[in-house]
Amino acid sequence: MSVGIRIGGWSRLSTCDWPGRLVTTVFCQGCPWRCGYCHNRSLLDPRATPYVAWETVTAHLVRRRGLLDAVVFSGGEPLLQPHLAQAMHQVRDLGFAVGLHTGGAYPRRLGQMVDAHLLDWVGFDIKATPQRYDHVTGTANSAVAALRSLQLLRDAGIAYQLRTTVDPCVLTDEDVADLRVWLREQGLAEHHQWQQARPVG
Repeated sequence: MSVGIRIGGWSRLSTCDWPGRLVTTVFCQGCPWRCGYCHNRSLLDPRATPYVAWETVTAHLVRRRGLLDAVVFSGGEPLLQPHLAQAMHQVRDLGFAVGLHTGGAYPRRLGQMVDAHLLDWVGFDIKATPQRYDHVTGTANSAVAALRSLQLLRDAGIAYQLRTTVDPCVLTDEDVADLRVWLREQGLAEHHQWQQARPVG
């Protein structure tokens, strides 16, 4: 069955997109946020020409049964894709686990996937403290959606890893220190990883 998700990039084999797993990573097209350090700027436009068809990915999965553990849907922001849940169902039917990279911009869609038991692991981007979210994402009220998604994830008991990208042009030393305190206060520090922004171009 054809699934209409727009794929802007594809890594056939990855060892870093889900810790401890061999995966194929699908980079979904489009993102509602405009983080200054984004290293996947080519994925931001949801109308860009897709890089590969979903059917090509599923054909690859059929050939890699027993060799790959899972599929990770990354981006961009995968939750922007209205048919993402259908793609995840197909991945499960083929015998693979499902991972998701998200910033949590669409909590309702995330909740639907949680309720349908489609997710085995989530890599969740924490941009900053709630007060500094809009500064990082360039989008008003972005913290509201992100925090709602994070709470859904915690309540569901799904395995997850939190990640924060540190770009000194976006987050000051004070911002980073404030986020460390916030993570401890929320009981999230043990799930969290820092990553340095990669220069682009």
